[in-house]
Amino acid sequence: MLISSLIFTALVVLQVGLILTGGAVRLTGSGLGCPTWPQCTPGSFKPIPHQVQGQLHAWIEFTNRLLTFVLFFVALAALIGAFKWGKSRLEYRRIRALAILQILGILGQGVLGGITVLTHLNPIPVAGHFLLTVALIAGSVSLRALMAGKIKVEITRMSFRLSRGLAGLTLLVIVLGTIVTGSGPHAGDIKARRFGIDPRTISWIHADAVIALISLTLGLLLIVKVSESVQAKTVFGKQLRLFLIVSLAQGTIGYIQYFTKLPELIVATHLLGSGLVWVAMWNLIARSKEEAAKSHTETD
Repeated sequence: MLISSLIFTALVVLQVGLILTGGAVRLTGSGLGCPTWPQCTPGSFKPIPHQVQGQLHAWIEFTNRLLTFVLFFVALAALIGAFKWGKSRLEYRRIRALAILQILGILGQGVLGGITVLTHLNPIPVAGHFLLTVALIAGSVSLRALMAGKIKVEITRMSFRLSRGLAGLTLLVIVLGTIVTGSGPHAGDIKARRFGIDPRTISWIHADAVIALISLTLGLLLIVKVSESVQAKTVFGKQLRLFLIVSLAQGTIGYIQYFTKLPELIVATHLLGSGLVWVAMWNLIARSKEEAAKSHTETD
């Protein structure tokens, strides 16, 4: 159904978009463009003329807040759609749970956003704000796959375990990326606290994790080519190759931003790439399952 497809696709797109607008807030130094929460300034939910923080900073931060509201209403439409159109799906209970968690997660984003402002961009809630979006992206990708009725392809136990390990390593890379961000210069405000970790050291640890991620992906591709069924090679292998391409592009952008001293446009592209890497990874997870154990009967 076209409307259903549009709603659940929009949910994924807007979750990724929130990473980009959040990055714009940080990269333009607009993190405290709206210095209070839930209001932008005392007595007003939107920016006011001649605001001390500057009109541009105020409206950039306010736009990011508005996107959260748009996302909430799309998630609400997805929740209604999950109950209306999901009844015919075998995993109806999971569909309902995922849709409800989207609503709760977005509400949690609002609370975390408020904590971020009230703590003057402390890097811990800033990182938590980003990682909650990562969790919501995973949920929205799974929800979209379930509502689209996409069948999970069976893969061998080895491929299944390695793919879940790959997902864990991808998450670790993203977490390390938030620490790099919380240690670097783009804090969202000149007075914002940092983690106090040497940026160069944590950047190279992050890069080493990316190299490990690419290596594991290549190893899994080889295993899929050798040991998987035709269907698994077609569906799972395609998703895995896409993940590899996106990850290589993201890694390249990461090295470029490091050696060019973190220009804002490249950093913004890298932020968007982190969302796309996670979408590619979770599509891999959402479309695969461990093959059923084969039963053997013995005859006398």
